[in-house]
Formats: sequence, structure tokens, C-alpha cells
Amino acid sequence: MIKNSKKFQDFEKELIRRERVDLTRNFRIVEALYSEAVALGVIPAGDPLEGIKTDIKIARVINSTSAQ
Repeated sequence: MIKNSKKFQDFEKELIRRERVDLTRNFRIVEALYSEAVALGVIPAGDPLEGIKTDIKIARVINSTSAQ
């Protein structure tokens, strides 16, 4: 259990700041995630337009409200 969350957050920020970006490693992670999604049948979607009507209705409602 973390007792001093502020100290831990500072530690995480410093760790992230010092860590260098490894593009090769990041691409391998993305490829592995993609392969897993394909194996689970999530990608490719059966019908890319499935649910488009719902999305359009939601977009219309969001766009019709005034932003404050």
C-alpha cells in the first residue's frame, strides 16, 4: 500500500522524464497487440459501418448543444 502518494507521483514523473523512447520496442508492442486483437477476432471488424447510425445520432446531439 502506498502511504505517500505525492512522493510516489513525483517518483513516477521523474522516472518517465529520464526514460528514453525505444521506437523498436514500441513497434514490437503495437504489433503484438494487433496480433492479439486479430487472434481474438476483434480486428478486422465484420462490418466497418456497423453502428454508424448510432454514432451519427450521438454526434448530432453533441453538436447541437452549445459549448460553454
